[in-house]
Amino acid sequence: MVALARLVPSLRSLLIFESVARSGSCSAAAREFNLTQPSASRNIAQLETHLGVPLFIRSAAGMELTREGQILYQALGDGFQRVEAALNDLLALRHRKDVVELSLSTAFVTHWLVPRLPLFHEAFPSVDLRFQLISSNLRGGPGTVDLAMRMKSEHDADYHSWHFAPELIIPVCSPSYLAEHKPLLGVRGESGHTLLHLSDAHFDPKTLWGATSAPVARHALLEFSDYAVVVQAAMSGAGVAPGWISVVSRALVDGTLVPASPLRVRTGKHFHLLAARGKPLRDIVVAIRDWLLDQTRQDMERVAPLIG
Repeated sequence: MVALARLVPSLRSLLIFESVARSGSCSAAAREFNLTQPSASRNIAQLETHLGVPLFIRSAAGMELTREGQILYQALGDGFQRVEAALNDLLALRHRKDVVELSLSTAFVTHWLVPRLPLFHEAFPSVDLRFQLISSNLRGGPGTVDLAMRMKSEHDADYHSWHFAPELIIPVCSPSYLAEHKPLLGVRGESGHTLLHLSDAHFDPKTLWGATSAPVARHALLEFSDYAVVVQAAMSGAGVAPGWISVVSRALVDGTLVPASPLRVRTGKHFHLLAARGKPLRDIVVAIRDWLLDQTRQDMERVAPLIG
């Protein structure tokens, strides 16, 4: 490049030459580079003098390349195209976003993550999220996604695993529903409540809140196959839902859901974030994992006075 700088009066003169050769006019090149027409013409004359050969045949019809001009124009055209392609590639790298794929429950994304998306985008402005959504129980491994939330009763050596939250289930409802109904006590003969239920939950909805194994048979039942709908129905005042703390913590903090009674069910199981061991964790995945864990830790601290 040092030798090239010595061969021409300036690299800018090559840009102006390419523009004149392409447009056939010093006036057009002057407009392209925000110059006067005499200035563009003077640049071409200086280049010709420096090289010692004519580059254009000038006429009233415009400027036509000489044989020497055609040689230079062909070389510049090829070179400038490669430079332009390289610059576009660099710009694309600057604007490219990291794609992170998460396997989560529909309910968790709807009621826990979506309200936090402004915080997420503030923390990770260069990340695009992709979701593999699960409408009911979180079973199986993480597959090929970067992070997955699953319920595990014990450590699984096949995966990277980080404890997210215990399986703590509390009865939740809207504040308006609780104002219109007595708290759910879970005693024999109790009636008057509507129980919202997830169809493939691992418990019987009419014994979940019972103080004994006797079913609370006098409550109405609404059953859904998607837990996100169960939680939404509770927020809308339709009844009492089983509130997995890992999903409803945000709604409890915000006050859109409240505990429907002092009853609690602790299963001894836990939700974990999992990642396959087959590939190294990218730095951005580790950062998102830490953000998810920190957010739920903050939620647990805030809801502790509400749930006991």
